[in-house]
Amino acid sequence: MELSDFLASVEKRAFKQALFAVRNEESALDIVQDAMMKLAEKYGDKPTGELPMLFQRILQNVIRDYYRRQKVRNMWTTLLSAFSGPEDDEHDPLESIESADSDHKSESPQAQLEQQQTLGAIEKEIEKLPPRQREAFLMRYWEEMDIAETAAAMGCSEGSVKTHCSRATHTLAAALAAKGITL
Repeated sequence: MELSDFLASVEKRAFKQALFAVRNEESALDIVQDAMMKLAEKYGDKPTGELPMLFQRILQNVIRDYYRRQKVRNMWTTLLSAFSGPEDDEHDPLESIESADSDHKSESPQAQLEQQQTLGAIEKEIEKLPPRQREAFLMRYWEEMDIAETAAAMGCSEGSVKTHCSRATHTLAAALAAKGITL
């Protein structure tokens, strides 16, 4: 029952994290499902305190696996398309991401709109971060993992985590300030 409760508590954040990484809702859902299945199959008997770090490590590995598969598919698609005629491009790289859920019903419509626009701008800027900076930033500040846990989940040193987070926050602050958003 503890594993089920844990998975329910991280489901939305994991989906958003995967969505930031792959920019495709169906793929993000598959990634989260795969990560949850791997956690349940291999680490279901672990203490609840170890689950967040294990899940983040599994989630990041599944995202990396997705990119590896995409790279191979793209290579073969490119090679095979050289033998066929021109085709229409079926994927729009500038897909927009849905804003965060609006749970604050008591706020005025103006405040809700401003909050949605701010969250949308933040999400777009997070998408633009380099993958390792985005990964470190989301684990530290969204998943609220400490530096050691983030380093273990990312497979790098604590110093690297600090560097990635620092660069990410400076980049985000500058980009948001340029848009007139101050937090």
